[in-house]
Order: sequence, then C-alpha cells, then structure tokens
Amino acid sequence: MASEQDPQFEQLLTFLKEERGFDFTGYKRPSLMRRVQRRMEVAGIAGFDEYHDYLAVHPQEFTALFNTILINVTGFFRDRDAWTYLAQQVVPELLVRREGEPIRAWSAGCASGEEAYTLAMVLAEAMGLEDFVRRVKIYATDVDEEALAIARQASYTEREIEGVPEEMRERYFEQHGQRYLFRKELRRSVIFGRNDLVQDAPISHVDVLACRNTLMYFNAETQAQILQRLHFALRQDGVLFLGKAEMLLGHQSLFRTLEVKRRFFTKVALDNPAGHLIGSRYSGMGSAEDGTNDQLRYAALMSSAAAQIVLDNRRRLVMCNNGASNLFGLSARDLGRPIQDLEVSYRPLELRAHLDSVLAERRASTVREVAWNRPAAEPVILNIRFVPLYSPSGDPLGSTVIF
Repeated sequence: MASEQDPQFEQLLTFLKEERGFDFTGYKRPSLMRRVQRRMEVAGIAGFDEYHDYLAVHPQEFTALFNTILINVTGFFRDRDAWTYLAQQVVPELLVRREGEPIRAWSAGCASGEEAYTLAMVLAEAMGLEDFVRRVKIYATDVDEEALAIARQASYTEREIEGVPEEMRERYFEQHGQRYLFRKELRRSVIFGRNDLVQDAPISHVDVLACRNTLMYFNAETQAQILQRLHFALRQDGVLFLGKAEMLLGHQSLFRTLEVKRRFFTKVALDNPAGHLIGSRYSGMGSAEDGTNDQLRYAALMSSAAAQIVLDNRRRLVMCNNGASNLFGLSARDLGRPIQDLEVSYRPLELRAHLDSVLAERRASTVREVAWNRPAAEPVILNIRFVPLYSPSGDPLGSTVIF
C-alpha cells in the first residue's frame, strides 16, 4: 500500500488543484488515498502517476473521482465548523444590515435538499420562527429532477439527520414512523426548482449563496462562466459559501476571501457591472462608478411601454421586460430557455425567420400591423421590430425583439 507521504499521490493532488481548482490536501491522507485507489481499481490503473496521465486524457473521469472522494455528496451541517462560522459570524452581521428587510438565500446544486434545509435552520435559529417565515426565501436548485423530488418531500431517515443537533432535530423535524419530516411551515420558505448553472439565468439579489462541492465537476472555462453568474446573483454585500475542497484560484477579480479555512468569500465590486451581465460580452459602456447608470438603464428597459425580449447568440432568452412578461406570460423560469421552446417564438408571428434575416443582413427590420386574436382577451395589432445587437468592436452579441 502506498505510504501517507507518497510523492506521486501528492503530485496527483497538486494536479487536481491546478486543473480544477480544488484543494484536497486538507483531507486525512489514509481515507483520501483509499477512496482514490478505489476509483483507480475500477479504471484498471495501479499507480498514481498513471492515474494522473489517465485523468489528463479522460476529463470525464474527474466526475467519477470526485463522486468517489465525496461519498456522502450532501448532508445536514456537512463540515460543521463552516456552518458554525456562518451561524456565529455571517448571519448576525447580515441581520444587522437587513434589519426588517427580506432576506434571500440560494442553495445552488442542492441535491436532495439537506443543505437548503440546513440554511433554513441556521436562519430560523438566529431570527426566530415567526420572523423567518415572514422575511426569508431560500431558493434551492439543481439539474437533477429526481434529487429535487426527494428534496421537496423533506422526508429523511434517522441516519440521514444524524448531523442535526438533537435540540434542533426536535424543533425542526416531526417524526412520522421511521421518517423525519422538516416542519411544514418552514418548508414553505424553501423553493425548489431546476437550474443549470452553465446555461440558466441565476437567482438575483441573493444575500447568502451556498454552492458547495459543485464547481469541481466543471472544467476551468465553465467554472469561470458559472462564477460570473454567481457574482451577478449576489447583492453587493452578499456572501458566497463554498465546499471544503473548493478554492477560487484565478478569480480574485470577482471574489475576495472572507474566511479562507471555511471557504467564505465576498463579492468584488466591478467598475463596469454591465460588462458582466449574463449572456453579454461587451465592455466600455461608460457606466457610473457606483453602477447607478446601469441600474437606470435596466429600470428604463423594464418599465418601457413596448414589450421587449433580448436573446443571446444561441437564441436563448436573456431578458424580458415587464411588458413582455404581461403580454406573453413570460417569467423568470423562462430565462435561459431557447426561443423555439417558448410560445412567443411563433405567436403572434414566427420570429425565427425574421431573426435569421436581420442577423444575416446586419440591419434592423420591422413587420407592421400584425393582428393577434388572443384567447379570452382583447385582440391587438402589433408592430414588431427585430434588431441585431453588436459590441462597440462589432462582435455579435445577440438580438432584441420589440413589440
């Protein structure tokens, strides 16, 4: 068996850190080595140096390795020391800043819901049940629909709630036979939904964002895209909470360290927040240093009398203003979806052919007097304008449709 100080094993850990940005050196060596060797046996590989080379050629192996290392992918109060820091340092300061105001949290990559409900317990302990129910919304998202179905049930075995302190178990769970149900009145404040961190629009105006042991499943380029979304999601004084192994190597422009050992980070203010909006690649908008002009532009777009949607280069819905939401029934759930999957793409007019035309010709066009007989509503007549969008340097950004 390899020794605890096996240099080839240490080189493998360094490779994982440099390639995916995750630091497993803080894990106890004997159990960590056993888990890695277990995965190597499945892959038919004997040595750590050979496995290092195998990972470099087969990037899909990272997922299997991380799943093996993190046997219990989720759990209540996983890494208790980090949750203690959240409860004793982060939450009290947050409650002072948000006195009497709504509080929004996001558990990204929530799996079967344990961490989302842990967030709920930490906040309820600090605020009291009544204040929690009145003020808190926790958005819990994942790409795995089966895991989300389990999370919505909020039903766990005695073994699964072992991590919950006894006194909190009595306050927040009700026993039904061999199962423990998270309290219904608190469960209403936890909203589960599918969200793909790579493609879908993020939750916005978040105070606490827990995204733990999720980033490691993506390559460096995709991690950078996701971190931009997480940066966008957080309020200016919001806090990002990562997993024990996760670092933010090379992303100091987006986040600064709040507490390195327990993996808490805060958002770095950007000189040009508009240049980092989801789905956009432009810069040099000339925004005010405090971002006020960008907020003003956004508020103006949302309040416009004309209904307007914005699409990226892959024809995914990036933004819709209030007029479009009201006219076409669009909501935040539709952000990030391909336009062809939405009813607005063909009713009241087939949009895609006109989008193809304006993008090919690089000039706007208008289709006038389109009649729309809406079911159970007054008929309307619309002028529909299609506009291709470009950066100051002429690179295509997407398109907008104005009704």
